[in-house]
Amino acid sequence: MTNDGGWFDRFVDSLPERGWFKFLSTYVVVPYWVWRDPKPKLPGGPRASAQPSENVQRMMNLIMPLKDSSPIGRAKAALAIAQNVDEIFAGLDNVGTVHTARFLLLDDYICMISVYDGDFSNYIRDFIATIGSVFDEVVSLVEGGDDLIPTTHNVERFIDWVHAHDLFQAPDFPTDLFGLQDTASGRSPDSPPHELRSLPRELILQLNANPNISLGGGYRAYPGFSAAQVRGKFGVGW
Repeated sequence: MTNDGGWFDRFVDSLPERGWFKFLSTYVVVPYWVWRDPKPKLPGGPRASAQPSENVQRMMNLIMPLKDSSPIGRAKAALAIAQNVDEIFAGLDNVGTVHTARFLLLDDYICMISVYDGDFSNYIRDFIATIGSVFDEVVSLVEGGDDLIPTTHNVERFIDWVHAHDLFQAPDFPTDLFGLQDTASGRSPDSPPHELRSLPRELILQLNANPNISLGGGYRAYPGFSAAQVRGKFGVGW
């Protein structure tokens, strides 16, 4: 026979579904904790790893806010991709470390979602070296983009800009969030140790700092293999 706990446990478990508790949490409790224990915005993109298998098939979720998010502005963004898609895909081919890439229009953003191998900065640097002049048309449509054009002359600034607009990737193991928050705040990770029961609160506070995140590192059907290895296996040339 299962033990459902006492009436008080059941009452506490039901609180998140009660209207008055949702209101209190949204407008009182969460703002109080944001004020008392603010979390720094965590950087986007995959984190450095000593494991070689974790340095391939890395994911970039580049979310770029459109200067003009009206239907006309969104149409311009779609047209910029459509008119240059062959050059963009050829450039990604020449980079040699890209598994997949696609562009999305989501609300007020144009997004580039890609899976690549190796170092993030080198990936962006190679990307700009091959198709920077073509991609400038897309960059000109996003907020802050004018200061980066031509991207081939502002490579390091563009790398920083992309990194700032790449979604934070939540750790696959939720408790790793503690260490990431500690490091970002200049503290030694997990020193002192965190209480596991505080994890939901820490996640809520982090989502206040990073409203949009990537949930984990994603699924890989063939983990540990680079784009070059996959192409070589299937006899696909460059």
